[in-house]
Amino acid sequence: MAVGLGTLPRFFPVKGVKTGVASAGIKKPGRKDLVIFELAAGSRVAGIFTKNQFCAAPVHIARRHLKAGEPRYLLINTGNANAGTGARGMTDAMACCTALAENTGMATEAILPFSTGVIGEPLPAGKIIDALPELLANVGEDQWDAAASGIMTTDTRPKGSSRQVQLGDHQVTISGISKGAGMIRPNMATMLGFIATDAALAPELLSQWSSELGEQSFNRITIDGDTSTNDSCMLMATGQYGGPEITAESPFADKLKTALKEVYLELAHAIVRDGEGATKFVTIEVSRAASVQEALDVAYTVAHSPLVKTALFASDPNWGRILAAVGRAGVADLDLQALEIYLGDVCLVRQGGRADDYSEERGKAIMSQEEITIHIDLKRGEVSERVWTCDFSHDYVTINAEYRT
Repeated sequence: MAVGLGTLPRFFPVKGVKTGVASAGIKKPGRKDLVIFELAAGSRVAGIFTKNQFCAAPVHIARRHLKAGEPRYLLINTGNANAGTGARGMTDAMACCTALAENTGMATEAILPFSTGVIGEPLPAGKIIDALPELLANVGEDQWDAAASGIMTTDTRPKGSSRQVQLGDHQVTISGISKGAGMIRPNMATMLGFIATDAALAPELLSQWSSELGEQSFNRITIDGDTSTNDSCMLMATGQYGGPEITAESPFADKLKTALKEVYLELAHAIVRDGEGATKFVTIEVSRAASVQEALDVAYTVAHSPLVKTALFASDPNWGRILAAVGRAGVADLDLQALEIYLGDVCLVRQGGRADDYSEERGKAIMSQEEITIHIDLKRGEVSERVWTCDFSHDYVTINAEYRT
């Protein structure tokens, strides 16, 4: 069950990037559960990671290796998160990095590891190491579709985005994949995102955009309010598009950033659309807030309310649940007579109570749609923010109750 079209786009190959998949049999025999990114020499990588203090062993190592040198390979396994595994988890993750380094003639610091799956189980490093020759033999520029499928866990469909943009005399390609369906509230679910471009991005701009674009996309989605131990989102730039290095002052910087933002948003929205058991894609807009934090506090309180989310699933315009969530969001001195709450274009709340022109029929018509917008106008300032979420269905409980079986 998922919301909207689930077909992968046509992936444009990114110069300087090859991907590959293989089966290590980590959780299920024969399943493609290993994915690799091979980056050309001179590529630059930046990323954001989970803020969960029980972050997984590969997160610790990827952070360290990212600072140490020039990443050349990203190694991703599914079926096992290698989180909550203590010292052994670090040893296992490093063993995989070391083995890949030996297979490729690279330094161990050139390997960035990523894992997703069940928390608390030892990583079967031996299986991964044994599958590395097969994995390396399968790399190619046209393996993006396979990579998108290879990083899935409880996802019902692969997620990808790709586009090309003309920057003067040179064409830039951007392609990316993501995974995630539950344990999603990135806070930089199990969320992974990998976006690559052949543009030549200056190091400081790459780092800045990685943080900003992640904040505006993956850090604005939530399925269930649970921040994973393994969240990671990487931005890779190979510099092989044939043009000059792009800095913040470059004439085409804004155009490239806009294209990158579109990819980030598509990949983040795809996670919400494929939320475990999701039947509704919900945009929560908060306008005229006094600050970004205030806007996000209100948006996330509504997005995380089980009562709001179950009403969404039932297509029940129980607007009192939205009102109650806004009221407990912790906004100081909230003017109840001024704020307004909308469901689509239907005003629910005005002057502290139900809007005079509201009708149950109009509310029901909006709630029955597959894509819904809840708009809260606080009338306190000039700040607006958006958060994307989904409903809670019977299937969400079933999927998570049976996750390890």
